Amino acid sequence: MQVLLLGGHGKVALLLTPLLLARSWNVTSVIRNPEHESEILALGKGAKGKLNVLLSSLDDVESEGDAKKVLDAVDPDYVVWSAGAGGKGGPARTQAIDEVAAKHFLMASFARPRVTKFLLVSWIGSRRNPPSWLSNDDWAGLQNVFHNVLPAYAKAKLEADEYMTALAAQRKKLVAAGAAQPLQAINLRPGTLTDTPATRKVDLGKTKKGVDNVTREDVAIVADLLLARDDTDGWYDLLNGEEGVEEAVERVVREKVDAVEGEDVEGMVKRFGL
Repeated sequence: MQVLLLGGHGKVALLLTPLLLARSWNVTSVIRNPEHESEILALGKGAKGKLNVLLSSLDDVESEGDAKKVLDAVDPDYVVWSAGAGGKGGPARTQAIDEVAAKHFLMASFARPRVTKFLLVSWIGSRRNPPSWLSNDDWAGLQNVFHNVLPAYAKAKLEADEYMTALAAQRKKLVAAGAAQPLQAINLRPGTLTDTPATRKVDLGKTKKGVDNVTREDVAIVADLLLARDDTDGWYDLLNGEEGVEEAVERVVREKVDAVEGEDVEGMVKRFGL
């Protein structure tokens, strides 16, 4: 399998790369700064899969055609979006990367027959409606982050999340009609990220809390497990918890858990004109 990893020098991506290589998958890590190339390539030493670095700035992705050039260069089976402005460059750059560039890569990937999986790393508060499984206090906490703490980031991520969800809903209709091949659209939505070592204990799917922590290493582990299966799809909220990671992934698949519940998916399809 060929994996295109966008935002390859991000902390989650650095932790995810060795896990994907261990599956004998080939990974092309997209980074902006050539000074980071040696650090990325070091992750591939002794790995089963082959690791490549592609120097390309997401700041330059202003159209679907720009995204397609990157896809053409790699020809991936799976695409992972673990990129973001990271607060650098102000609200305009956040929108340009976290929303606009992400949407261009989504459209270009969904238009490419070889791509069968797209995993987008988002955040747990990226939604419009209060989920039934959270308390009012938890929802209020997430809304505070959305509107007051990180408003530019939150709005950009919500746009990208809803665009992927709309594309996925439309794709399922085409698949049912025999007019397209399936594509797994996986939206992984962690809480507050920490750099502590993995616990391998998580709360996945519809979480018991809203504002809480999860280690970046656990996010990478869950992302790897979700990508490795052909039956993962939809929104998965993620915090640290008490359930083992493998058991948690098995459970959400078995129970068909999708945290998009309560959101207006058809409204998203109509809003984007799909």
